[in-house]
Formats: sequence, structure tokens, C-alpha cells
Amino acid sequence: MTAATSGLPAPEVTLLDRTRLDAGALYFVSYDGLVNNNAFQKHGLFTYRGHQYAAWYTASREAVVARREQAGRTWSAVTLAHRLKSDDSHNVVCMGFSRADGRLHLNLDSHSDGFFYVRSVAGLLDDPAATPWTPSAFGPVLTTLDGLALTGEFTYPQFIATPEGRLQLAYRVGVSGDGRNALAEYDGSTWTALGEWTSSTGTYTTAHGSSTARNMYLHGIDYDTSGRLHAFFTWREQNAAVMCDSGGIANHDTGYVYSTDRGRTWRNDAGAVVATTGGPDTVAVTGGGLVVDPLGPDHSLMNQESQWTDSAGLPHAVVSYVPGRFRRCTTDYVADRTAHGRAFHLRKTASGGWHKTEIPVALGSSQRTKLVLDRYDNAYAVLPHGRIAGASRASGYTDWTLLYDGAGLDAFGEVVIDETRVREGNVLSFMYQEKSSGTTPSPLHVVDFGLPA
Repeated sequence: MTAATSGLPAPEVTLLDRTRLDAGALYFVSYDGLVNNNAFQKHGLFTYRGHQYAAWYTASREAVVARREQAGRTWSAVTLAHRLKSDDSHNVVCMGFSRADGRLHLNLDSHSDGFFYVRSVAGLLDDPAATPWTPSAFGPVLTTLDGLALTGEFTYPQFIATPEGRLQLAYRVGVSGDGRNALAEYDGSTWTALGEWTSSTGTYTTAHGSSTARNMYLHGIDYDTSGRLHAFFTWREQNAAVMCDSGGIANHDTGYVYSTDRGRTWRNDAGAVVATTGGPDTVAVTGGGLVVDPLGPDHSLMNQESQWTDSAGLPHAVVSYVPGRFRRCTTDYVADRTAHGRAFHLRKTASGGWHKTEIPVALGSSQRTKLVLDRYDNAYAVLPHGRIAGASRASGYTDWTLLYDGAGLDAFGEVVIDETRVREGNVLSFMYQEKSSGTTPSPLHVVDFGLPA
């Protein structure tokens, strides 16, 4: 079946507008990425009750948060009392919103060390006109969650709004190759540490060698409309001996778990409980029923890509790597992914199986792709450099085609998606930064595309 024969709209994007956040935002390339545009930056851009919010670092390294009316073109920026401490693209600014009290929360500037946290006054997001958009709307910059100390090895913050209006913070404890995922929760007045839910221990062995330490990288962590919490992931091994060549990247397998009790316990694809957050049982590389798309560590599989859930609550993800038809052993993951990398759409079917489709557009980059679904469950992959490919639900997602070639954006690579605007406003909006060189600042933009009505 095709979109035309199903009577449903085909995937389509219509360029609506482009606005400039900063004429010269901070620019440096680290870990092949930019600190203002990293795919794991959830949320670097989001929409709430008719206003859109963005956060970034200026050329003078100051952290800034800005807002605009959803249909407006003028952004109003507030400078926070914090300056980026190091040239590390991991040290992003992430935002969250707690519907319980209408606060804006920001977590920033961390990579396997301490974090910084700022929250707004209550009600700022609920009634923007009633509270001046000035530095006085924000509290002090803290190194705890309003008094809750988490870990001195903190990385990859992701804020998640729960269905009943609480706010959760997902993060990694530890370092690359030896870390655990954990959760904290804000109930509208107090932060509580829920604990760790993944393991870094156990032995993983390939034909090349073994590793006894690792960390789980999340492709995302999101609630669907029924309140189920979904998480796709890949493992990163500490010991490069598991690879055919040390120039690759020691990521392997795509796994999937979900929670039906707000992240307190975790289940594998078959529904068996495999972990209790804060308890002795955690999701481990040796656990059963976790891998839904097996792949060894010789293909430069990327970590922290993207996921979404459709209107039926079925999980979808984008993963990318170098297919075996190009190279069975990657020896330089940046060069090999740029030359031969491809993105794949992985999804759970209504019958309970898993299906993977290659997106027939070369990555031309080592970087990540973002995935969104529209109100008709058509899929869109926002590829590096702001290119957009789409596939229809009616075809079973077999008709992937390039819808927008990124012409005129001059985007560096990864983009930051406004997930809430897609879901609530039917607009694909993303933040990107123009290419530059060295440490020369460059313009930072938000571009908006209409999706099928």
C-alpha cells in the first residue's frame, strides 16, 4: 500500500520560517561535534503553552536561554550567571519543564564531573506575560539539584516530563566505558534520587577479545500517550580488544527496555522484569531478551541517536553504522562513517516483531540522525547537515526518500529537535549552527517546517 491508495497524506515538509538566535554563537569542534548542537541535548529547544524556548552558549561562553511566541519571529534572551568552563562538546545546556509548578529547569556544563543547575520561579511557563523575562526570573546557579547532590561523575542529562506533571532527570554516573544510568525525580517541590538502573559489569566477548566494563548509551527516554516509558540503547565497551581495529568505536547491539511504573522497574521486549531502579537487579550486558537488533563492534555503530513512539505506542528508532557491504572492519570511525555510513529505521511491528529498513541517503558525516513521526505516523529522519528524509506508514516505511536537501542552511552537522512542537503543533522545528572554522563564532538558527495537516 502507498500513501495515495491509503487515503492518508504522504510525508511532506514545507519550509515555513527561519529565525536567528545568535549572530555569532560559541564555536569549537570537539568529539566531532558542537556544544550548541548535540543530538543528545534534550531539550535544547522545546515548546510549551504557546512559547518556544532555546538555550545555548554565546561567543563569550555565557549560558543563555531565550523565548519567543510560537508564531513570532523575535527571540528575547536572558543571560544566566554561568560561563562554559571547557571546550568540550559534551557540556551542553538541557532544559526541562515541570507542569506541577510551571518552572523551567536547566542542567548544563558537565562531562564526567559535576553539573550546574538553574531553575526559574514558579509559574514562569504557565503565564509568561505575568512574570518579566529577566535574570530575576531565575534562581542562583547551583551544583546540586536544589540541595540534592547526585554524583561527581555526571554526564548526559535528559529531562523527561511525566504524564502527571512531574519532571525526571536521566543521567550517567561514571565515565565512558564504565558508567551506569540513573534517574532523579522532581514532584513540584523536591528532587529525589531514584537511583541507578543499569550495570557496567559483566563479560562481553567477540572473536577479537573480551571486555569486563562498559556503559549503556541511551538513544532516548520518552513516555508514550499511555504512560509507558521507552528506552532504546547501545553498549560501549571499555576494552578496545573487542574490535577488529582500535580505530573503530566499541559500540555494539541495539537494545530496548520499557517501564510501566515511571521508571521504577524495567522490562525487556518480552515483558519480563530485568531491573529495579535503585535496587540490586540492573540492566546488564549479560541480561536476556534485551537486544532487538544485533550488531558487533566492527561497524562503528553510533551511540545516542534517536527514538520516537507512534500513535499506537509502538517504539521506533534510528541507528546508524557502516554496513558490511562497504567494510566489515572499520579502522577510522569518523572517516569510515563519513564515507560509508548509513542510517536505518528500526521499529516494533503490531505483531510484536522488529523490522529494520535502510534509509537510502548517504550520511556524508560521522554524526547522528534524529527521528520524528507526524500525526499520521509518517516517519522523518533529520540527517546531518539538516537534510530531511521521509517514509509513509502506509508503505510499511519502505518508501524512504529525500524531502529536503538542506540547501541554504550551511548546517555544521547534528541538529536539536523541538520534540514537543512536533507532537503538539505539527511543526518540525530544529536548532542548527552554521559551519565555521577553528573557534570563529557562527550564526545559530531555528528553522521551522510544516508537516501534513
